[in-house]
Amino acid sequence: MNKLLLAALISGAMAVPAFAADYTIMAPAAPGGGWDSTARTMQMVLQEEGISGNVQVTNVPGAGGAIGLAQFINQGNGDPSQLMVSGYVMVGALLTAASPVTLADTTPIARLTGESVAIVVPTSSSIQSMDDLVAQLKADPGAVAWAGGSAGGADHITAGLIAQASGVDPTLVNYIAYSGGGEALAAILGGQVTVGLSGYSEFASQIAAGELRLLAISGENRLDGVDAPTLKEAGVDVALENWRMVTAAPGITDEQKAAIAADIEAMVNSDSWQAALTERGWVNTYLAGDAFDAQLAADTEATATILKAIGLVQ
Repeated sequence: MNKLLLAALISGAMAVPAFAADYTIMAPAAPGGGWDSTARTMQMVLQEEGISGNVQVTNVPGAGGAIGLAQFINQGNGDPSQLMVSGYVMVGALLTAASPVTLADTTPIARLTGESVAIVVPTSSSIQSMDDLVAQLKADPGAVAWAGGSAGGADHITAGLIAQASGVDPTLVNYIAYSGGGEALAAILGGQVTVGLSGYSEFASQIAAGELRLLAISGENRLDGVDAPTLKEAGVDVALENWRMVTAAPGITDEQKAAIAADIEAMVNSDSWQAALTERGWVNTYLAGDAFDAQLAADTEATATILKAIGLVQ
């Protein structure tokens, strides 16, 4: 082959950009909840920003994410295209269920967001404030039905801590776990439960429409533009923030992990992701690498301590 032609072919090949990676992101819960919305926001941003050529989202609900996690570990092993959204809810749910599989069996990539738990009632409810809710809880703990996500998750822990801080035995909390935010919302709006707990973003449109009354949020600080006190401001000494993360499949190489981490970092730093955080009321809590591994281990230990205190783990 002519040397000039060969050189031109080699040069042209080197100039062609590498194809963006394709990903499938599992949300280990039913549609409509925080993991689902996080996965679909990731899908949108990764594709809009050209970080990934094609991103699909799958839903595998059940057992606080344990069913999805087991499937992810068994079927995704060694596949760098497989990602899963997880977080505080799964940490608590796995501990509560004494699950044989844990997040340590995957390849954690990064913490992404934080979000306060919102405490809401239907606007038709006689409960007007946290004082009213606490009064009912003290009078008859079992008569107050709480709707939220999986057992042992952030919503459940919040309910237990509210009871504990109010002088009520947290093991008496009547908590009803739902596998997806849509199911919990229907129960709240339908008056099947007394009070609902979930990330603020999952209730925002119903609050704005006047269908739900926001009593308080669980974080240390108020949410910008939201007229509701923190639990501490409302006289309940509790502060808790739900967080969400992304993890990769087990059995991938260090090079594959680094490539995924670079894609996630590019996503987090993009204008599209920052706009999504603002729109959904999520706090940017991005943390990656060894620092995230250490934080995940610390959070798991701290969650076990809380769950023992409120009677969910022996």
